[in-house]
Amino acid sequence: MTHQPRRRRVSAGALIVGCFVASGVVRLADPAGPVAQAATALAGDVSRDAPTSDRAGAKQCTEDGDAVALLNAVRERELQLRQRALEIADRERVLSAAETRMREERERLEVTRKRLEKTLSIADDAAEADIQRLVAVYESMDPKKSSKIFETMDIGFAAGFLARMRQDVAAEVLGGMTAERAYAISATIAGRNALAPRD
Repeated sequence: MTHQPRRRRVSAGALIVGCFVASGVVRLADPAGPVAQAATALAGDVSRDAPTSDRAGAKQCTEDGDAVALLNAVRERELQLRQRALEIADRERVLSAAETRMREERERLEVTRKRLEKTLSIADDAAEADIQRLVAVYESMDPKKSSKIFETMDIGFAAGFLARMRQDVAAEVLGGMTAERAYAISATIAGRNALAPRD
């Protein structure tokens, strides 16, 4: 078998260049001659015919480049959105942890508040019991002796005790005090009653 040599494919661009070179050589030799005119016409025909495929190839390259650029932009945007989603997830975890701590702190404070209220209630009950015992002691004393104690007592305390005592005993105690002291204690008691709510 005989191998025939392969024919080289000549591109349209090379053909155009060759035609223009030949046309230039002919025009240099005989610028106005019929050969030069024919070469110029041939070069023009090849130039008109060939660019269709070249333009299509250039257009295809441009479209491919645009597609690659668009794909890169989409990938970049996807990476940005993914990073943003991770940041939002981190913030949500931080907020969730903070809410959990705040809820636990509120529960702890509520337990402390109830415990304090219970302690204060116990203390108030104990103080009330102590006051009632003192009132009973002052009521059982000789009014003249208790009057001397009330003379030296703070006016607010004296008014508080006398307001809890039986009226007949309180009257005897007030009667054993000086007029100025009895007036001050009476005014304090009246002032407290004036601030009391009425139906």
